[in-house]
Amino acid sequence: MDLNLKDKHVLITGGSKGIGLACAAAFLQEGARVTLVARQAETLDAAKRKLLEQVPSAVVHVCAADLTDAGQAAQALAQAQSLNGPVDVLVNSAGAAKRTPAPELTPQAWHDAMQSKFFSYVHMMDPTIKAMAARGQGAIVNVIGNGGKVASPVHLPGGSANAALMLATAGLANAYAGQGVRVNGVNPGMTLTERLDKAIETDARNSQISKETALARTVEKLPLGRIADPQEVANAVVFLASSRASYINGVNLMMDGSLVPMI
Repeated sequence: MDLNLKDKHVLITGGSKGIGLACAAAFLQEGARVTLVARQAETLDAAKRKLLEQVPSAVVHVCAADLTDAGQAAQALAQAQSLNGPVDVLVNSAGAAKRTPAPELTPQAWHDAMQSKFFSYVHMMDPTIKAMAARGQGAIVNVIGNGGKVASPVHLPGGSANAALMLATAGLANAYAGQGVRVNGVNPGMTLTERLDKAIETDARNSQISKETALARTVEKLPLGRIADPQEVANAVVFLASSRASYINGVNLMMDGSLVPMI
């Protein structure tokens, strides 16, 4: 199926690792041009090298920025457009809030979660969606953890930030639909990323068990009997960003393998 993404400029925040990097590879396979944005120049350069090994003819640019700062986000967008032209697709996959047990929470922990997850997305979405609307076309896909739908006592600030992003996704989709811009979200559950690997290691240490045992316990809870691969999430993101999904707008797509059966 041709997704009509050839030569489209795709800007991916959090694109140097995990799901963001998998999305970059998937868009490049479709012939798109990609700009990656993340905090660390070193990880961005490593990601670019990896992508060019996979797709030698690919067009990949990188911009280092801290997206919790609105000014840096605006500068990164300007740099991306100077390198690759107007942004046709924005994929937000940056930022992650710390997991903290409820009794240990402080007001600052709630602020930090909103900064790292909610505002890192909003700071890039705000100028990008306005530019897309001015051109009369564009697509945004937000990668939002499923903690926004299911409250966890050890992830309340992060889950709250995710829930706020889900509402913003649906609201912006409605507000800009008439100007040719679609906004959707995906809500991945457990996915094989570096972040999950570290979480399993921490769980193993805290429970005084082996990492293999901790992983097995995690997998036992999953209806599909396995953890998702980042590429599986990327496949959904690429489809939602494509013209094949032209009438899908304002959706937050649950991707937890039916761990939490919800309507």
